[in-house]
This record gives sequence, C-alpha cells and structure tokens, in this order.
Amino acid sequence: MAGSNDARAEGVPPEIPPRKLAKRIALAKAACAVFGREGYARASVDALAAAAGVSTRTLYNHFPGGKAELFATVVTWTSAEVRDAQTARLHALLDPARPPHPDNLERDLTALARAMVGVMSEHSDHFALVRHIHAEVGHVPAEVLEAWKDAGPRPVAAALAEALTGLAAAGLIDVHGDAELAGAHLMALSAHQIVQQSHYGLLPLPEEENDRLLTGGVAAFLRAYRAG
Repeated sequence: MAGSNDARAEGVPPEIPPRKLAKRIALAKAACAVFGREGYARASVDALAAAAGVSTRTLYNHFPGGKAELFATVVTWTSAEVRDAQTARLHALLDPARPPHPDNLERDLTALARAMVGVMSEHSDHFALVRHIHAEVGHVPAEVLEAWKDAGPRPVAAALAEALTGLAAAGLIDVHGDAELAGAHLMALSAHQIVQQSHYGLLPLPEEENDRLLTGGVAAFLRAYRAG
C-alpha cells in the first residue's frame, strides 16, 4: 500500500500519526493475502491477526469493526489501485482527443484489451479477492460490495464509456445510444473471456490462447459496433 493511496484507502484523516498508519497498512497488507487465499467467510480474525504478527486485540484497536471493516479496507484499497492502473492504460491507449486512424482501430482496441488483462497479473492479490467475492457473494456485507464497485468497477466502466463516446464522435464506431453497454460488450468479448477462463488469473492460459480470445473478441465487437 504505497504512495498517495495510503491514507485515502485506510479511511483515516491525513493527520493520523505515521506509526499508527504504518501499523494499519501492515495489517491490511497481511489481510489481503489471507482474504485472497481463504475468502471472506473462512478467514478468521485469529488468522488475520497472526498473519500480521499481532494480537487480536491490536487488530481490533486499529479496526474496531473487526473482519468486516478490515475486508472493506482491503477491497477498497486494492480496487483503487487497480482502477488507477486500468484508467492510466485506457487514457494512454484510447485518448478521445486523439482518435486512431480507422485502419488502426482494431489494433488499438486489441492493445487496450490486452493491457486490461495485464493489470490482472500485476494485481493478482486483488483479483484473488474478486474471485472470492463472486464465489461467496451471499456472505459478503452489502456495503462492502457497494464500496468495491464504487472504488473500482464503476469508475473504470465510466472511463471506458467516455473513451468509446470519443470514438463515436470521431465516426469510428456507433455505440447505439449506450456507450457504457458498448464498453461492457467490448470487455466481455475480449478481456473478460480470459478472466473467466483463467479463473481470475489463477490458471493462466497459454499466450496463443490469450491472443486468440483477444483478437477474436475485438473483431466480434467491431462487427457489431463499427460505424457504417
């Protein structure tokens, strides 16, 4: 948990003593590994404290809400990191102010889908958490689910919709009145195929299979959305 995300992700004011903040960060880092391995329901407070090398009393001193508060902290922190990584790649590869030449549209969309898949391998702990969220959604507090969506998936979907709106304005695609749905289709046909088939990166696919899914997915997207 490094950089400017630290205080924001921990949900604490910036004037918190550095030593206390460092302890909260250490607890959240250790918890991330435990939740990614065990999921929310199976991870015990004792195991979470042991992973951080502290007593359960210390854990509750920093996270009075116990496991639920710690899980919410970890999920929102890692979601913010993944969001920042994904939107940075999106802006670099699909800038609405500089739309690609029509001949390069398929190439650039494929590069974007490949970059989104790359984020999964770079943030494997977060996607292990997401895998467990989907698997045990009935046991995850509703407010944690909303916090996760607000921290990561929703802002990324909005950024992708904005980028596709730019492509539509340039006459390259037709979003049929719903840029957010078009973005969901692009990801579902390309990157999400790899996410699902690799079980969120747990069982990586061969590179040639990744390429087949990415290029085929983008081609299918363009058959439905290319303008004219």
